[in-house]
Amino acid sequence: MELPGLGEHCSERTCKQLDFLPLKCNACGEIFCKDHIRYEDHKCNSAYKKNVLVPVCPLCNAPIPVQKGEIPDVVVGAHMDKDCRYNPAQQRQKIFTNRCLKPGCKRKEMMKVVCEQCGGNFCIKHRHPLDHDCKGSSQPISKA
Repeated sequence: MELPGLGEHCSERTCKQLDFLPLKCNACGEIFCKDHIRYEDHKCNSAYKKNVLVPVCPLCNAPIPVQKGEIPDVVVGAHMDKDCRYNPAQQRQKIFTNRCLKPGCKRKEMMKVVCEQCGGNFCIKHRHPLDHDCKGSSQPISKA
């Protein structure tokens, strides 16, 4: 026995499945099955109204405030044309700048690795006092 008034068909063109527990999209208001309720699944044209992700400028990595009802791509494009503080010189900035003080070693580290006894900056390989012939205090700092 069929119940013709029960359930609704999915609004997705490729699906049209009869769903007895249909879901209504809160952005576009159409009815979908559980497989197409997400904005991406039914390619919702009104998702930008409800989706509250903050877009980031691809050039300067700054978050761009978007008001309700505005299209994020248009706002980011306007930022890039007017307010963007993109500096190509920053892209070439060196990361590994902390050079090892051990004579003969040319390694550079991203972070400073400071010896607790002599205060010198060393690479990971020469970080221990015995590895860089430490001239600091002769007694070890740790009890281990």
